[in-house]
Amino acid sequence: MSAAKNLNVLVVEDDDFQRLALVQMMLALGANEVLEAEDGEQALALIRNSARVNLILCDLDMPGMDGIEFMRHLGQARSNAAVIINSAKGQSLMDSVVKMARGYGVRFLGVIAKPTSQAKIASLLTNYEPPKLPANHFPVAEIEFSLDEILSGIVNKQIFPFFQPKIDFETNLIIGAEALARWDHPVHGLIYPKVFIKSLESNNEIDGLTMLMLEKSAIACQQWRKQGMDLTVAVNISLVSLADVRLADYVTNLVRGAGLDPQYMVLEITESAVMANMNSVLENVMRLRMRGFGLSIDDYGTGFSSLQRLGQIPFTELKIDQSFVSGCSTNPSVQTILESSIDMAHRLNLKCVAEGVESQADWDFLKSLHCDVAQGYFIANPMDEALFLSYLATNYSAQSASCIAKNTPEAADR
Repeated sequence: MSAAKNLNVLVVEDDDFQRLALVQMMLALGANEVLEAEDGEQALALIRNSARVNLILCDLDMPGMDGIEFMRHLGQARSNAAVIINSAKGQSLMDSVVKMARGYGVRFLGVIAKPTSQAKIASLLTNYEPPKLPANHFPVAEIEFSLDEILSGIVNKQIFPFFQPKIDFETNLIIGAEALARWDHPVHGLIYPKVFIKSLESNNEIDGLTMLMLEKSAIACQQWRKQGMDLTVAVNISLVSLADVRLADYVTNLVRGAGLDPQYMVLEITESAVMANMNSVLENVMRLRMRGFGLSIDDYGTGFSSLQRLGQIPFTELKIDQSFVSGCSTNPSVQTILESSIDMAHRLNLKCVAEGVESQADWDFLKSLHCDVAQGYFIANPMDEALFLSYLATNYSAQSASCIAKNTPEAADR
């Protein structure tokens, strides 16, 4: 049989006999290479130090790092490996683990209840498809790029937006998307912004990336609107860029030049930028708002915004940071913060966006507080433009059954 032909497989199982049996099954199914790990920690080390892993067979109950914790680390690493859970635990627990892991962005192929058989694995492998996006090398966060390398990536337009949809809590409809920068590196695959943003900002070279993201996002949004979809797009603006008094003109000309009316673009500005005592920041945001752009306070809750400062700037949206949103349904202290933040936003006539919605329970709780908009892995992962268009074709103007929990694990933030 060749169901696993050309696949590099990782078997994560603490029982020696069962692990050996799984290795033999995968080799019999035609796997190119089969790696072994006794728990999640060993598995992570193997992924960091070996070639790309296409498929992972993972037990749940293991000493050391169990399969549940391993799923979290795997999702945070944005691995494109397909995962099969292989466990003797009850179906309800396995279903919950799958839901949790999908929230982290893990790409699931299926679940097998022990005892495992070669036929069961082969059956699941018939649904295996190579990821549609470049596989992300696991240790990307540890790679350091020179400023020249990063700037070359911008000049060659290797950095482009991924889009994560935003859903209206009340209507369950897609109302827009946030553009998140990704670098399609010719050697290292998909690179996430935390690897290159800091270097660009510290060297005052962020403007090139900002303009590239604005241009590509504006063009994409204009295309959505031409197809009859009433959507907006949100793009991050750095404090470094806001310090340049010419920014408002640059942004306005670029977005209008792409054919998009500024009213359909939301500029997300971090709390630290809001609090910066710089006249140039205030001048830029005032002019941008005057020209129709939406203005969002991004990562709200991570800084120290004063109510006086919030009242001085004509924001249209308050975006609550995901650190307060994820898991909020079970955290009483966070619930109090969320309730007061949403109430404050509404009193200031701001739309309130919750970033990092990762479960039905969190969705339900935020909806009960009358939060306006949701964004997060529970709805969908960030997607490249082609996948996002496919997502829109299926889900735009659909009800919650179509919009919610339709992750696209093939796509994995600024």
